[in-house]
Amino acid sequence: MGFFDKIFKKGKKAEKEAAPAKKKAAPAAAPAAAPSAGGYVANSPIEGYVPGLGAPANGKIKIALYWAAACGGCDVSILDSDEKVLNIGAMADIVMWPIAADGKEKDIEAMEDGSITVSLINGAVRNSENEHMVKLLRKKSKLVIAYGTCACFGGTPALANLVGDGKEILDYVYDKTPSSADFQAAYHKDKPVIPQTSTQVPEGEVTLPVLYDTVKSLDQVIDVDYSVPGCPPTQETIGKLLNALVDFVYNGVPLPPKGTMIGVEDKTLCDECPRHKENRRIEAIYEPYQVNVDPDLCLLDQGILCLGAATVAGCGAKCTIVGQPCRGCYGPTKAVQEQGASIFTAIASLYPVLDDDPTCGEDKIADVMSNIKDPLGYFYAFTMSKALIKSKVKEGGQ
Repeated sequence: MGFFDKIFKKGKKAEKEAAPAKKKAAPAAAPAAAPSAGGYVANSPIEGYVPGLGAPANGKIKIALYWAAACGGCDVSILDSDEKVLNIGAMADIVMWPIAADGKEKDIEAMEDGSITVSLINGAVRNSENEHMVKLLRKKSKLVIAYGTCACFGGTPALANLVGDGKEILDYVYDKTPSSADFQAAYHKDKPVIPQTSTQVPEGEVTLPVLYDTVKSLDQVIDVDYSVPGCPPTQETIGKLLNALVDFVYNGVPLPPKGTMIGVEDKTLCDECPRHKENRRIEAIYEPYQVNVDPDLCLLDQGILCLGAATVAGCGAKCTIVGQPCRGCYGPTKAVQEQGASIFTAIASLYPVLDDDPTCGEDKIADVMSNIKDPLGYFYAFTMSKALIKSKVKEGGQ
């Protein structure tokens, strides 16, 4: 595995150096104790980290990680587990991780079905390669985890569903944007050059994946066992996932019921946020940089759009605590199917309209809403694949 082999070896060396010196007459040290079902090694510097965990009694499990349509942040977030990443090295052989290990598609195809214990797949399904790989990993894996918001809900890539079909997107990117238009005008004025799915070169046929018209979440393409939301998942959420895997592999502790979303709670982010709420009427909408943010008052009370009321708790309200509004990356609560519509309704209820004082007319509403530069992009920044209307709809239903 190269780079990660070095990390794991360094970790073992550091643990060995940190261990107290043994007397010559002392018997050989026993294998490190596996974590108990109720907790982990006492006084560990990192919650859930088990120094010197060692390989499982039945041998290492196999783990695969795959990056579909995403930015790469979810891959990097695995390292946010700090020393816990050494537990991964002790517990598992990583058979595929494109960003870090040299596993090949043909290697996965050659494996027996179900021989991979768990595959963590981040990113939405944007093209034919994404679909092929997630279906392959599903076939070869006992468990598949949708890791990160793009895999769970479509994420930012799914905003492309509002644009149109794949051809329209390619035409815009390669022919309409200023830099591309200049290039085409200078070198391909008669016929713009746009990437093709197949072309012949002297060495043979060169292919590219087919760009799909609709971006889908992982569970819209394959069966998913567990989901881990977040953009990316927080360190605490990753810790809960790793703790569950360690307890399962070493102690036989049952995994959560299939379909569980790991790292979330049965409440909204508003319930988790420590800011004081007054439910003030919204007279105007601001970006955080436009106001002197009160460190204790609810951001929505200050006219700053925050999606906490329609977002599930579990991230620790890390954004709102430091004065940045929730954008909804952990997804909706169980009680909400349509996150965008839910938060829009919550915000609309705070417009200055009262039964005994109906002073907010359409002009005022339009004025308030005009301050939201990109309503669809704001309310559906992470969940477009799960929206009731999943794509662009033209008048007349076409």
